[in-house]
Amino acid sequence: MKTKFLVVAALLLSTGGQCMADELKVLSAGAMQRGLVTIAVKFKERSGTQVQIRYATAPELKKILTESSAAADVILAPNPTLADLAGSGKVKADTQKEIGGVGSAVLIRPDAPVPDVSSMAAFKRSLVEADALVYNRASSGIYIESLLKKIGVFDQLQSKIVRVDDGEAVTTRIKQGHGKEFGFGGYTDVLHNQDAGDVKLVGPIPEEVQNYTMYSSALIAAAASPAPARAFLAFLETPEAGAIFLASGVVAKHK
Repeated sequence: MKTKFLVVAALLLSTGGQCMADELKVLSAGAMQRGLVTIAVKFKERSGTQVQIRYATAPELKKILTESSAAADVILAPNPTLADLAGSGKVKADTQKEIGGVGSAVLIRPDAPVPDVSSMAAFKRSLVEADALVYNRASSGIYIESLLKKIGVFDQLQSKIVRVDDGEAVTTRIKQGHGKEFGFGGYTDVLHNQDAGDVKLVGPIPEEVQNYTMYSSALIAAAASPAPARAFLAFLETPEAGAIFLASGVVAKHK
C-alpha cells in the first residue's frame, strides 16, 4: 500500500516537467456517479486540478468518443465498452484498471409497501404479489427479463410488467406510481436517487441470481491533459478511492 501512495504522490507533485492542468475532463457511466463526485473533490484537494465529469450511458459514451476522440481525458465505463473502444484505438488498453461491479437492486416509492427480497422464495412471492414491475429496455432490463423467465414467473407476470427506456424513466415511473409496485435498477443508481428523496432502496436482488456489471477506468488516447489524467487514474487505484466506491454501492473487484 505504501508504494502505491508514493506513486500517486509523485504523479500529483511532478508530471515530468509539465504543469498540472487546471481542468481534467472525465467521461463516465452514470453508475459511477455517487462515488466519483466525492473522489473528484478529494483529487482536487490534493492536486489543484478541477475534474469536470460528463455522465452518459454505455452506447452514448462510445458515440461521444467516436464523434470526438478528444472529448475527454479519462473514461469510466463497463468492461465490454472499454474493450470496444480499445479495439478501435480510442482508449489506451494498457491503462485499463478495474474498479468493481454494480449489481441489480429493487426500488419502490418512499411510502410504498416494502417487498421481501431477502431470499429466492420471498423474492418470487413478492414478484407475484406486486401490482406492477418496472424495468428498462437497456442491458440491465434485458437481464431482469431473462431472470424472470429463468425462475419460471415471466408468463404469470407479463400483464403487469412495465418497460421504459432507461434507469431515469424507471425512477420517474415508480415515483408516479401507486400501490404495490416496484422497479429494478443498478444498485448505485438507486442509492443516488434515494439520496435525492425520489425513491427508496429495498435491497439487492438475491445473490444466487445477482448479475454484476463490471466497470473499469482508462486513459483516452487523444487526451488533451494526459499527465493529470494518469495521476487521476492512479488516484482511483488507492485504498481511499476504493473505500469511497465501496460506500457508494460498488462491490469489490472480480465479483
